[in-house]
Amino acid sequence: MVDDALIEQAADALLEAERARVPIPPIRHLIGDGSDVEAGYAVQRRNTDRWVAGGRRVTGRKIGLTSPAVQLQLGVDQPDFGTLFADNEYGDGSELPATRVLQPRAEGEVALVLEHDLDAAPHGFAEIVRAVAFALPAIEIADSRIAGWDIRIADTVADNASAGLYVVGGRPMPLAAVDVRDVPMRMSVNGAEVSTGSGAACLGNPLQAARWLADVSCASGTPLRAGDVLMTGALGPMWAISAGDEVVADFGPLGTVSTRLIDA
Repeated sequence: MVDDALIEQAADALLEAERARVPIPPIRHLIGDGSDVEAGYAVQRRNTDRWVAGGRRVTGRKIGLTSPAVQLQLGVDQPDFGTLFADNEYGDGSELPATRVLQPRAEGEVALVLEHDLDAAPHGFAEIVRAVAFALPAIEIADSRIAGWDIRIADTVADNASAGLYVVGGRPMPLAAVDVRDVPMRMSVNGAEVSTGSGAACLGNPLQAARWLADVSCASGTPLRAGDVLMTGALGPMWAISAGDEVVADFGPLGTVSTRLIDA
């Protein structure tokens, strides 16, 4: 059991890194050996509670580390989750201020929006299908408050699953019209293809990732609710971006979504 004072210290350090826009060394030494997931979630909850108390509005959840390619990039071996906020959500074609991120990396994802609550774990697969109102193409601009992305699972969990900004498409697609397991993904930066994948790279199916999230959210006491946006995880490797870069992710039948990071 990690001392509560160390949880507070780690939470404070991450908040200060975001405020000062200066990445910090890994915080895993404060909360265990780098594999203490529960301690990481305790840090995450501490800061989430602070943000909500300060007026930020929760819009859903993000799943991280679902793609084997991303797990390999970051040296971790299990998924995690974090909280999405309204002030970090952008629509297709938006310009994103580079001042809002420290070490941005883009990834193409399938976003799911819920029509029904998911609050009765364990959830069946068909329950997840029934609960989804529609899918959207999406780009996550993942970020890390940890210098050089030098993270283990406890670091990224504590850091709200390395959440940054997220961009969603504006053409909702019902599940009856698209098989999200087979949807292709091709992401380009400034016209050059940098990442490819498919829905199957996301825990086998973005709907299976949503099922995992629904169950762990219930276990943590924060079940998923109607209207929540679920960023289900990367379909291919992340790609580092900087101010001036334009990112386009093409998901075939699901549609295309784009954004630009601007120096503002």
